[in-house]
Amino acid sequence: MLAKIFNDKEVDLRPLLEKTCAVLGFGAQGRAHALNLRDSGVPVVVGLRAKSRSRSAARRAGFCLTTAALAIRRAEVIFLALPDTKMAEIYDAEIASNLRAGQMLLFAHGFAIHYRTIVPPNDVDVVMVAPKGLGPMVRTQFVEGKGVPCVFAIAQDATGRARQLALAYAKAIGGTRAGVIETTFREETEADLFAEQAVLCGGMSALVTAGFETLVKAGYQPEIAYFECLHELKFIVDLMHRAGISGMRQRISETAKWGDITVGPAIIDASVRARMRGVLEKIQSGKFAQGWLRETAGGRKRYNKLLAQGKAQPIDKVGERVRSLMSWLHEKP
Repeated sequence: MLAKIFNDKEVDLRPLLEKTCAVLGFGAQGRAHALNLRDSGVPVVVGLRAKSRSRSAARRAGFCLTTAALAIRRAEVIFLALPDTKMAEIYDAEIASNLRAGQMLLFAHGFAIHYRTIVPPNDVDVVMVAPKGLGPMVRTQFVEGKGVPCVFAIAQDATGRARQLALAYAKAIGGTRAGVIETTFREETEADLFAEQAVLCGGMSALVTAGFETLVKAGYQPEIAYFECLHELKFIVDLMHRAGISGMRQRISETAKWGDITVGPAIIDASVRARMRGVLEKIQSGKFAQGWLRETAGGRKRYNKLLAQGKAQPIDKVGERVRSLMSWLHEKP
């Protein structure tokens, strides 16, 4: 059954206009949410640590700045715009002791709640409103009178009004202009992590690198391999993003289309799908989250080593040279 999509006309913003929203963090998502909330008429206070590098940006944007503790005391809705790996530490140190009954904790990703790095008290609402786009897009689309689709979820409804307020929040940041779909913390977290690892980041970068290396080892010039395996990927992804897989196929050559439908399934075969299932099982069991939190707690030695190895790969060295030929890549929008 297809999911219900909530739109602007179905959602009432007024319940949120009576609340003050504390935005803890002013990175890409925090900035976009804070600006959109304010433009929608919602009172906003930004809570940042004294040494936060975001303080000057928040001040330039005209926000009332304070600490996380004071922001929580002033607000009814608290948006934790914080990294997954730092959220639990900040929650324990600055948030937990300042919460009061009836407040709402709001997340843009389900990691901390699903894997229980944060366990809120029973007398607060716990919800998620997750835009399906990067922070800058959430802001630019809002300014243009449009919006980025969102998903929302309710983990805990202490007040009986969590769903109503979560939808109002989605409307305030522009989500209902495009459409909002209900999910769960578990579904959003596990699907998001799987997609990042198996497709969007891990799978894609490994596939591109393998294609590049295959051509170079076969004697093709590295610059040609870079163009074919990495540079042109954007054109195909843009077509898929705009028109779906079938729409992309309608817009490429017949030769490319034949290669797509006959060779693609041989590359992503049953063995790859089996490994994808293994990736998903580690996410579902919590093994990935536990390993990532251990890696972070231990100083991220393996993480930094793997990043350094990736940066030293030939495809990145060749890429620097090839990208220098395209001046438009360095132009600011």
